[in-house]
Amino acid sequence: MTDTEKFLVTARQVITDEAKALNTLAEGLDERFAEAVQLILQAKGRIIVSGIGKSGHIGHKIAATLASTGTPAYFVHPAEASHGDLGMLSEGDVVLAISNSGEAPELANLLAFTRRFAIPLIGLSSKMDSTLMKQADVHLQIPSLGEACGFGMVPSISTTLTLAMGDALAIALMKHRDFRPENFRDFHPGGKLGAQLSKVRDLMHAGDALPLVSGDTPMADALIEISQKGFGVAGVAAADGSLAGIITDGDLRRHMDGLLNKTAAEVMTTGPATIAPGAMAQEAVAVMNQRKITCLFVVDPDNGLRAEGLLHIHDCLRAGLG
Repeated sequence: MTDTEKFLVTARQVITDEAKALNTLAEGLDERFAEAVQLILQAKGRIIVSGIGKSGHIGHKIAATLASTGTPAYFVHPAEASHGDLGMLSEGDVVLAISNSGEAPELANLLAFTRRFAIPLIGLSSKMDSTLMKQADVHLQIPSLGEACGFGMVPSISTTLTLAMGDALAIALMKHRDFRPENFRDFHPGGKLGAQLSKVRDLMHAGDALPLVSGDTPMADALIEISQKGFGVAGVAAADGSLAGIITDGDLRRHMDGLLNKTAAEVMTTGPATIAPGAMAQEAVAVMNQRKITCLFVVDPDNGLRAEGLLHIHDCLRAGLG
């Protein structure tokens, strides 16, 4: 067997072992998981996650996932907790302490603090008879299935199970709170995810930047509006303020003969494609791609279909969409 084959055999075995362990975890979940969710939902403060070593690394991720999905949370290092960071805990908080063995000595002062001040404690461990689980108010137990290395020395299966338990908690809480994709925008304004969650109103041009004329505007003035605003189009507003049509480069070519003797209403195309300000920007990109156009006027169906903005494909591309 070549080295490449040996590497692949080992990798597949690790992944297979962890997948089997995850199935065992899922099948073993019981009412204690629901108790943990309910305890967190009842918290008036924040969720404090703590753990040492690999459990600490997983704890950081669990706290971040909770915080980004509508459950305020942060990570407190247990060693730092013993040197002043216990002051971060307060009445109304809930502590989620993580230790595979349940015997991490660094957690001792944190556990004692929760007991002294009646701060609810959720223990996450594989050992029900451990110090952590004996102290905890609610128990989240992961199955003790060894580690993928085969010697029980390298945290792998245990950390995967711990991470999965944290994800399960976060998403159960998220769904109970009806935390929707549009809510993600508030917590993920940057990066690719922030771009994907942008709404049309976040990217559109509005106010004085909006190229808009009335139906009776002479085309000479409409051309100036198109040129000054720089989008290559102009919207045409009806008497009631709603968007009646749009003037594009194609409309100008079709009405070239006697163009300057016409009004905007005589040149415009009626029934243009539009998008609502609350729509996701990705939806606007899909409409523009489907119709092979470069911009959309933004109209609010709850506000008389008035033109509130203009979204150009370049705005979406600059934001990371496309």
